[in-house]
Amino acid sequence: MSYSLSAPADSELLIKGSRFLGRVQPVADRDDARALVQALREEHPGAAHVCSAMLVGGHSAAVDDGEPGGTAGRPMLEVLRLQELDGVLATVVRYFGGTKLGAGGLVRAYSGAVADALRSAERVPVIAWAPAALRVPYALEGSVRRSIEALGGVLNDVDHAESVTVHYSVDATSAAALAAALEELGQGRIVWLTG
Repeated sequence: MSYSLSAPADSELLIKGSRFLGRVQPVADRDDARALVQALREEHPGAAHVCSAMLVGGHSAAVDDGEPGGTAGRPMLEVLRLQELDGVLATVVRYFGGTKLGAGGLVRAYSGAVADALRSAERVPVIAWAPAALRVPYALEGSVRRSIEALGGVLNDVDHAESVTVHYSVDATSAAALAAALEELGQGRIVWLTG
C-alpha cells in the first residue's frame, strides 16, 4: 500500500551556515508539482538552490538545481520511496552559508530536511478508485444505491431514461465484492456498461 500526505509539512536545518528549508506536500500530478516549485522559486529569490523530488502515480522526478549531480534530488527521492509515498512533492530551499559541505554533507542535508519534514506530516493511505457503470430498472435503483454506499462506493452520476444508469467508483480492492453483491441483488436484471 502506498501513502500520501494530508497536508504540507515543513522543516528547517542549519548546517555550517547554510539554511535548508524542507517541505513535503501532496500533489495531484506533474503540472501541479512544477507550479509549486516555480512558486517556491518566486517566494525565495535569494536562495542558492531550490531542489525537488516527486513521486506521482508511479512517475518520479529528481532535480538538483545546480548542486553536484546526485547530491540533492535523488537523495530526497529515496526518502520518499522508503516511506512508500505517492502523490507527494518534496522541496528543499538552500540559502548558502559560505562553507561547502561536500557530496556526503549535501546528501545528508537534503535527505535530512525531507525526513524531518515527514516526521511531522500525517500520512494517509492512497486509495485506488475503480470506476464502474451499470443500468438497472427503476425498481432496483434504491437498493443499488444503498448497496454501493454500504460497501464503500461513491456515486458519481445517475441518469434517468428508460432505465437508470448508475456511474460509481469503489476502492479497487472492493470492486469484485461489490460487483458480486450487485449481481446477487439484481438477479439478472443488471446490465454492466463499459467505457
